[in-house]
Amino acid sequence: MDHKYIKGSFSRSFFEGNNGYLIGIMKLKETNIEVFEDYLNKTITFTGYFDSLNTSDTYIFYGEEVEHPRFGLQFAVSSYEKVKPTDKLGVISFLSSDLFPGIGEAIATSIVDTIGENALDLILENPNILNTVPKLNDKKKNTIITNLEKYDESHKIIVYLSELGFSMKEALSIYNLYKEYTMDKIGEDIYDIIENIDIPFTKVDRIALNMGYSEDDTNRIKACIIYSMINTIYTKGDTYLDKKDIYSDTMRYLNIDNYVYDFDTYLSELEKSNKIVIDNGKYYLKSMWDDEDYIIDKIKKLSNIDKSNYKLDKYIDELEKVSGIIYNDNQKKAITDALTNNILLITGGPGTGKTTIIKAIVDLYSEINSYKTKDLLSRVALLAPTGRAAKRMSESCLLGASTIHRFLKWNKESESFAINEFNKDDHDLIIVDEVSMIDIPLFASLLKGLKDNIKLILVGDYNQLPSVGPGELLKDLIDSNMINTIYLDKLYRQDENSYIVSLASEIKDNNISENFLEPRSDYIFLECNSFMIKESLKNIINRMIEKDINMKNVQIMAPMYKGENGIDSLNKTLQSVINPSSNDKRELVTGDITYREGDKILQLVNMPDDNVYNGDIGIITRIEKNKGKDEIYISFDGNIVKYTPKDFSKITHGYIISIHKSQGSEFDTIILPMSHSYNRMLYRKLIYTGVTRAKRKLIFIGEASAFLYGVSNNKEDLRKTDLKNKLENMYKIYLDSPQ
Repeated sequence: MDHKYIKGSFSRSFFEGNNGYLIGIMKLKETNIEVFEDYLNKTITFTGYFDSLNTSDTYIFYGEEVEHPRFGLQFAVSSYEKVKPTDKLGVISFLSSDLFPGIGEAIATSIVDTIGENALDLILENPNILNTVPKLNDKKKNTIITNLEKYDESHKIIVYLSELGFSMKEALSIYNLYKEYTMDKIGEDIYDIIENIDIPFTKVDRIALNMGYSEDDTNRIKACIIYSMINTIYTKGDTYLDKKDIYSDTMRYLNIDNYVYDFDTYLSELEKSNKIVIDNGKYYLKSMWDDEDYIIDKIKKLSNIDKSNYKLDKYIDELEKVSGIIYNDNQKKAITDALTNNILLITGGPGTGKTTIIKAIVDLYSEINSYKTKDLLSRVALLAPTGRAAKRMSESCLLGASTIHRFLKWNKESESFAINEFNKDDHDLIIVDEVSMIDIPLFASLLKGLKDNIKLILVGDYNQLPSVGPGELLKDLIDSNMINTIYLDKLYRQDENSYIVSLASEIKDNNISENFLEPRSDYIFLECNSFMIKESLKNIINRMIEKDINMKNVQIMAPMYKGENGIDSLNKTLQSVINPSSNDKRELVTGDITYREGDKILQLVNMPDDNVYNGDIGIITRIEKNKGKDEIYISFDGNIVKYTPKDFSKITHGYIISIHKSQGSEFDTIILPMSHSYNRMLYRKLIYTGVTRAKRKLIFIGEASAFLYGVSNNKEDLRKTDLKNKLENMYKIYLDSPQ
C-alpha cells in the first residue's frame, strides 16, 4: 500500500518548539489522500518534527490526516523529504534565494543556461562544473558549493538515522545536537546520545550492535551501568546503590562476565566524568546526589531564617468563634509554628485534623495580612502531588489548589519546569499535602522554584506508603529530627459506632482489638475462604447496584496484580458485573483488554499537559473511530481527555486498583479483599494505607488470618536513602562551626 503523503511549498510556521516540533502551513500541490483533494492549491495545517523548513522549498510530507478537536483537519508528519527544484524557473528561483547570499537572479540564470535544468544534482556530483559558468568568481562558487552541500547533507543524515531505526523525532534531535558532526559521533560513541537526548539505552544499544559495535565496547559498558542504576533506582525507590547490585544488574543485561577486574575502573571513569558520585561505598547518580544536596541546602536556609513576630493568640481565639472549632494545644502550636517559622512539618493519621489545621493556617494568614480572596491567591499556594489530592485541599480550604507539576508549569516539549531556580515563583506561603507521595527529584524541583524566604508547610501521614519514585522523603525529614515537626495524634473524625479511624490507629500500633470482626456502622469484615473471594465480591457489588449505590464512589483495592484474586483477574470479573456488554455501548479491544463506554478507568502515568496524573480515575464517555483510528474519550471529574492507540498503554481498568495507586485519593466506600495468596505483599504500611482511603464505609472480604498476618508484618522493603543522615550531619557541622 502506498504511503499517505502531501506535497507542496512551506508557507509559514505559527509554533516552533525547542526540540524541533513545529506547527505550520503548507500550500498543497499534490496528494494521494482523498480528504485533502478539496485543498489543492490551498493551505493546510501540518504538525511534526523538522530540522529546518525553508519557504523557498518544496517538500513531500509522509504521515496521517488527523482531526484536531479544536483546530480541525491537519496532517501529522512522520517523515519528510525536500524536493529539489527541477524546472528552469524553479532552479533559478532556488539559487537566487536567501540560501545563497550574493547569488542574484542574473547569475542563477547564467548557471542554469550553462549547466542545464539538472544543475543542482550535477554540482553536487562534480563541483568543478561551476568552472564552465562565465564570469562566476571563486567566492561565489564556494558559496554555492558549501551551502548546497549543507542543504543536501542535513537531509541525508536524517534519512540515514531513520534507516538505522531512530524515529523522525529522535533523528532530528540527534542532528540538531551534533549538526555536521553527526556521522562522526554516531561512529565514535553512539551511546553519548543517551546523555543528551531522551532515547532509551535499550534502543540505542540495539542500533549500536546492529551497526557493528562490539559487546565489550567501553562506552557500551559505561552506558549500561548508568542504565542499570536508573532502572534499579526507579524500580526499588532507592536513592543510592551498592556496587554489587550495580555489577550484577549490569552484567545480567550485557550477558557477559569478563569484566570483574575492570568494573572499578569503569565506575571511576564515570565518577571522573561527573555521571555518578561515590560516597563511602554508596553509589549515586549525579542528578540524585545533586537533588539531595539542593534539598539539604534549602532546608538549612529556611531553618536559619529568624522567626516572624506574629502575636497570634487573639487571632486564634477569634478564629475558634467564627469556625466553631476549639483547637487543642497541639493544633494551636501547629497553627502558630506554621506562621512564625519558615519551614514546618505536620504529620498525623486520618481523623487527627490535618485538613482542619491547613484551613486554619490559610484563614489566619489571610486575616493577619488583611488579604482579600484575590490577594490571597497570589500570596498562598496549596499544592499536592495528584489531581485528586489537590481537589480535596481546594474543597476543604475553599481556595484553589494545584498539582505540583501544574504549579511548576511542566513543559512537555522541553521536558522541564518553567518555574525553576532561574525563574522562581513569587508566592509567600506554600502548603503541600500528601508529602509521603513526593519523591526526591520532584521535591528538589519544587524547592528550586520557591524563593529563599518562602514559608513552607509540609503535611503528610508518616505511616503511609512511600512515593512511587526514589526516596522516602517524609519519613527521612521527620526521622532526622532536624525540622520542627508537629505530631497530630488525637482522633476526632468518628462517632460511637464507627471504627475506620480507630482501626487505622490500631493497625499503626499493631494492636488490633479482639472484636475487630464485629460489624460497625462504617465497617464490616466478611469472612470467606480465598477461593470464594471473587464470588463474594460479585454478590456485594450486585447488592450495591440493586440499592442504587453510585459505583463511582466505591473503590476496590488489592495488593497484587497476578493470581485468581489479583487485580488483572478481578477487573475482568468486575467489568462484567458493573458495566456489562450491551448494544448501546461501543467497545474497543486492545490486547486482552476490552474497553467499553461507561468503564471505570485508571490513569497509569502523569500527563501534565492534559491535567491528568498517575492514579487519577475517570469514566469512558465515548469510543469512536475517526478516519480509521480508534479513539477513547475519558472524563476525569469533567476534564475530558482523548486517547488514541499510542496512549492506550497509559490507562487500564479501574474497578479494582492497587493500594499503591490509591495514594492521595479518598473514596466513600473501600472494599479490601484479604487472602494469604497476597502474603508476599501483605505488610502493615500497605494495609494502613488501604484502610485510610475510606471516608464512610470499609469492607474487608476474605481471610481474617491474612489480615492479622499483614498487620503484624512490618518487614516492608526498606529503601536505601541517606537524606536523614545527611540532614543530621549538616546540622552537626552547623552546630560545631564557630558562631
